[in-house]
Amino acid sequence: MAMKEFKEKVLLKSESAWSQIDAAEKEAVFSFSENYKKFLDEGKTERECAIYMEEEAKTKGFKNILDVIAEGKPIKAGDKIYGNNRDKSIIFFVIGKEDIERGMHIVGGHIDAPRIDLKQRPLYEDADMALLKTHYYGGIKKYQWVASPLALHGRLIKENGEIVDICIGEDENDPVFMITDLLPHLGKDQAAKKLGEGITGEGLNLLIGSMPLDDEDEKEKVKLNIMSMLYEKYGIVEADFETAEIEIVPAGKARDLGFDRSMISAYGHDDRVCSYAGFEALLEIDVPEKTAVGMFMDKEEVGSQGNTGSESAYFEHCVAELINLQTEKYSELLVRRALSNTQVLSADVSAAFDPNFADVYDRKNSGFIGKGLQIMKYTGSRGKGGSSDANAEYLAVVRKIFNDNHVVWQTGELGKVDQGGGGTIAYILANAGAEVVDCGVPVLSMHAPYEVISKIDLYMAYKGYKAFLNR
Repeated sequence: MAMKEFKEKVLLKSESAWSQIDAAEKEAVFSFSENYKKFLDEGKTERECAIYMEEEAKTKGFKNILDVIAEGKPIKAGDKIYGNNRDKSIIFFVIGKEDIERGMHIVGGHIDAPRIDLKQRPLYEDADMALLKTHYYGGIKKYQWVASPLALHGRLIKENGEIVDICIGEDENDPVFMITDLLPHLGKDQAAKKLGEGITGEGLNLLIGSMPLDDEDEKEKVKLNIMSMLYEKYGIVEADFETAEIEIVPAGKARDLGFDRSMISAYGHDDRVCSYAGFEALLEIDVPEKTAVGMFMDKEEVGSQGNTGSESAYFEHCVAELINLQTEKYSELLVRRALSNTQVLSADVSAAFDPNFADVYDRKNSGFIGKGLQIMKYTGSRGKGGSSDANAEYLAVVRKIFNDNHVVWQTGELGKVDQGGGGTIAYILANAGAEVVDCGVPVLSMHAPYEVISKIDLYMAYKGYKAFLNR
């Protein structure tokens, strides 16, 4: 065997995914990315994402699991069913030819993203300005959220039960809001602080107005003027904030990045890029051998707890209900068997190698922008603490699926061993006995208000998830 041939046979190649597709597939990449940008623009919160997915799925014939249970009819191969958990997380099932107890194929991501939330009593006035007090959600660098246009998204429920959904700051005719920063002329003490201490959590107060109400007898004229506007437009009172769910997110649309338009800059790629790819892949599944599942969950950025997070029993409840509709001999043992026989792609992003910060990465074991879908054998931090570590047998299965379906993929870790780390929902399903590996899109500027991904990596995620589910 010639040396060139031998080297091609035994050595690992690392090529751009763009160089491994033809003109027709390149066109598909850009088309898919346009639809993804629309999803990002309409889904700035986990609630908006879940509602978007539900409406889209219903057009493809998916039925609410509550309606399926009420009908009481046996489910069959090809049935399309979804469970909406409080409009915050959503799970889709395409029933396979085999019984569910034989296992499922799952692509599981999350649709919450780092952000800033309003406190329960947020509105106050100071120095003739109206502001909102906040509490950040997830791992953010607080200094990145100041001096930038922000939008308000969320839901208030009046005392009479009326629901008021708001979205202010996204339309070009809307006002935007801002957390102010200190001018450099007076920033000597601020500049002397550590980067993470220059802006404090209690300092993330949102500026929303400065015009006073025309009433000499009132003390807090600006605050009252803001409340008069809110009451006039929405009919809400200050007490409604105490039970509201209002999120502060970057204002503006997803945009192409680069002269070649090969990347997308947007809020919320983590983890809506993987969730969207998985969702679109699932919509195209017809009648798989094993039941295909798409899980798009809430609360991952704060640990996956709560009744809409992956640690809740909601998914298992749905599986139990479906098994009960599939067999006349239901038992809890069948649910356990189903989970134990299941294979999962934990569809979450990882950090792409950034040459501006090369010292925190192991270049030989990093994911790269534009080199395809990234498999992460383990996550966790330092000595694999808190990780889900996939075994060689399962990785071989995933490798074959991707190679057989011409999916361009790569492997990588989050960063250098002692530098830090992070986790996903992988360990939760692994704890239930399923085979799981993290598999997602590499991201630049992760957890910043605007993150960056490659369009080709997004497309390869969709292609890989579809191949995995369609078995």
